Amino acid sequence: MTSPFDTLLPSTERALLHRVAVAQSEGRSPSFVGAVARDGAMVWSGSRSCVDGHDPDADTQYRIGSLTKTFTAVLVMRLRDEGLLDLNDPLEKHLSGTGVGDVTIAQLLGHSAGLAAETPAPWWERTPGPVRPELADVLGDDPLVHPVGRLHHYSNPGYTLLGSLVEAVRGVSWEEALRGEILEPLGMTRTSAQPVAPHAGGWAVHPWADVMLPEPSEDLGVMAPAGQLWSTAEDLCRFAGFLAQGDDRVLSAASVEEMRTPAAPPGAGEWEGGYGLGIQLLRKGGRTLVGHTGSLPGFVACLWVSVEDGVAAVALANATSGPLTSVVASDLVRIVADAEPRFPEPWRPLPAAEVDQELLELTGPWYWGTYAYGLRLGSDRSVILEPLRGAGRRATFRALPDGGWIGLNGYYAGEKLRVVRRADGSVSHLDLASFVFTREPYEQGDAVPGGVDEAGWRGL
Repeated sequence: MTSPFDTLLPSTERALLHRVAVAQSEGRSPSFVGAVARDGAMVWSGSRSCVDGHDPDADTQYRIGSLTKTFTAVLVMRLRDEGLLDLNDPLEKHLSGTGVGDVTIAQLLGHSAGLAAETPAPWWERTPGPVRPELADVLGDDPLVHPVGRLHHYSNPGYTLLGSLVEAVRGVSWEEALRGEILEPLGMTRTSAQPVAPHAGGWAVHPWADVMLPEPSEDLGVMAPAGQLWSTAEDLCRFAGFLAQGDDRVLSAASVEEMRTPAAPPGAGEWEGGYGLGIQLLRKGGRTLVGHTGSLPGFVACLWVSVEDGVAAVALANATSGPLTSVVASDLVRIVADAEPRFPEPWRPLPAAEVDQELLELTGPWYWGTYAYGLRLGSDRSVILEPLRGAGRRATFRALPDGGWIGLNGYYAGEKLRVVRRADGSVSHLDLASFVFTREPYEQGDAVPGGVDEAGWRGL
């Protein structure tokens, strides 16, 4: 039986197609494909083309450029989760002789290693891979242009190093690891390092005239992990579901969430965006979008996911410049999320096994000084501590096997929350990163740091 959530309303579909049509026309692209996924499944795709009756579809390959970097980052995270490396390891520990071995794997993933944005000339995206057969040809004589670890500076050579790292640790080519560890498990049968028909051709459109010429389609060689891949709208919708929810066959939900977490401060003037571990972050229209943009001569691409809305969008075009795929993909997410907002899950009581009297006794108001907080129970014996009025530090805490909890987000991420009991077993207070939460604000006899004035509360 078909779920009503497997399809979109006709009015929503028309708005989506209109947005794609405007993008193709105003962006002067030979063709443009858009697609939307909801909760991991593609629910709409549409396209426009300059050739009447020959529109591409969601199964047509386009080159996706730097979207490739996210796939490379997933391969690195898999090595971390298998215990074969640590993100804080220096590169030299696993890949020697690069000349930049002191940078860490995490810094490479988050573009904070201080490496140059591009390779030495000639322009690597428009020249064949054999022009630079070795990593030394990619890095050049002066690979570092910024202090290591200090700021975000996007680096294509950095992801070439990560691809070579994968090969060194796995003992197989980057392409073989990609196919066996990501593409096959996720069913991405139309994503490949080389174009497979049906695929679009890449074009350069003259900036001042409605004429165009074909762009070369080069095999990037050692630079492949930074931008080689071809894919389809349908395959990228599958990948979007993975970026939102994880997939234990590839990478756990917790590790994917780690990738979506900002890894370095944004550059000056970029406060609406950021970068995690191989994933771009964008804050637009009150939504947080995660994914990646991509471009190579003849193609531009974008994938954005709103995890909170359960909506993802793909935008693909075959022109070197013009179509604003990042803006279009974010607009496609907005159109669906605003017109057909996600239904919340039905409320259900906690499973009986997750509730006991000791936990229930901890719920209710607590006071950090005069700040009022409420503590309530979550699933799997987690707890949520949140301010009862005004601004404050809200956080969810995961239960630890040996008692207590650890913060998962916000100010208290990684901090431990524990219950402190009196000699008779009754609860004295909560200890959170040395902060004391008591049942009453500054109650006499409570364990308030610095003590409480003996005269107590008073008026003027």
